[in-house]
Amino acid sequence: MEYNEISVGLDIGTTKIVALIGRKNEYGKIEILGTGKAKSLGVHRGVVSNITQTIQSIQEAVDEAVVVSKVKIKSAVVGIAGQHIRSIQHSDYITRPNADEVITDDDIERLINQVRKLVMLPGEEIVHVLPQEYKVDSQPEIKEPVGMFGGRVEAKFHVVLGQTGSINNVGKCIKSAGIDLADITLEPLASADAVLSQEEKEAGVALIDIGGGTTDLAIFKDGIIRHTAVIPFGGNVITEDIKEGCSIIEKQAESLKIKFGSAWPGENKENEIVSIPGLRGRDPKEITLKTLSKIIHSRVMEIIEQVFKEIKNYGHEEPKKKLIAGIVLTGGGAQLKHIKQLVEYVTGMDTRIGYPNEHLAGDSDEALSSPIFATSVGLLMKGLNSKNKYSGDFVEVDGKVVENDVRFEPKITTELEHEEKAKEVVVAATKEEEKVDSNKKNFMERWFDKFKDFLDKAE
Repeated sequence: MEYNEISVGLDIGTTKIVALIGRKNEYGKIEILGTGKAKSLGVHRGVVSNITQTIQSIQEAVDEAVVVSKVKIKSAVVGIAGQHIRSIQHSDYITRPNADEVITDDDIERLINQVRKLVMLPGEEIVHVLPQEYKVDSQPEIKEPVGMFGGRVEAKFHVVLGQTGSINNVGKCIKSAGIDLADITLEPLASADAVLSQEEKEAGVALIDIGGGTTDLAIFKDGIIRHTAVIPFGGNVITEDIKEGCSIIEKQAESLKIKFGSAWPGENKENEIVSIPGLRGRDPKEITLKTLSKIIHSRVMEIIEQVFKEIKNYGHEEPKKKLIAGIVLTGGGAQLKHIKQLVEYVTGMDTRIGYPNEHLAGDSDEALSSPIFATSVGLLMKGLNSKNKYSGDFVEVDGKVVENDVRFEPKITTELEHEEKAKEVVVAATKEEEKVDSNKKNFMERWFDKFKDFLDKAE
């Protein structure tokens, strides 16, 4: 087996930052070489609010993954989300001068670049331009026009937009932590790759990723992304409601939610009581599970109703837009007891919990199969399935993959040491990668190079 196809997925969430280092085994399953997890201290509702704390959390997660894997890393595929994300539908076309020649990738790139020239609101920029379907001359509903003949190429696009400042802040944190940006992707799209089957995407499905700070929605139909949305509420708001409603501290509220929380009040009886220790010798506080579930139910209902409103905006009741595969829940919030039943009750749609274990090797840590890791697994998959892979000389030592004749020893860094850290946690790309002719890159890779240059200049 070759050891040069190693990638890193980095999920910068509101409650946690996760770094996964992995490769594909001979069966095409993902073998996790190293996992790192750190509390996210500088992110609020998916948006970086404290640069220094976010950098430190990223370094902590990456260092932990590097120690376990013994693999030096240079870059990572990073997810982007947050309440600043929005999407629009747009149609555009190009006219080809030589209709008697087949349509090429360059033609599609020209069309996509034309969409990228759309005038956005001040302080806003395009994150993704996602083609939905093409029309060549008078022939509609074409999924792949490359190789066909035609003079006019038209397409419908799903365009994802984000605030320039928020995007630049993520890029700055990554670079300051000593890591290059291999790729960037919308987090619900990464989660979708991790937990949805191609059959579900074809049939029509709504993915709901309930994170700590936001709830993300991604709708697929006919195998194509059709709608995305970000709801500015997540699991943290539920915890805050419990804290206020029960007059307890945040740590106790989070523990109550995880151990005893339920989205369905009818499941608890009035005499079911849990005792919360008092602070510094104060008397313990008794809370009924019925009261707890009522608090949770109220907020979860608000989240579900907001998401369902977005599903209705998509038009799921139209015959051609029907979501036959229903809803898939993932993210940390999907672990809340009875949330599946509540979603089915509110929406009337079949619902299941999405786990990323289908893509993981059989001997993977069972904890990684949790919905909590859906986004990070999806980001790792993105890296492994793209051309932005590591291609250093890796060998296996003591059952671990390491770079030939190189060992990495992480160290605790201060802010003044960030630049030195950036020099230490790197692995040079192979000479072959450096020789790749830029003209042979596909349009997505070329666009991403421009995006990285933009981040560099923004610093």
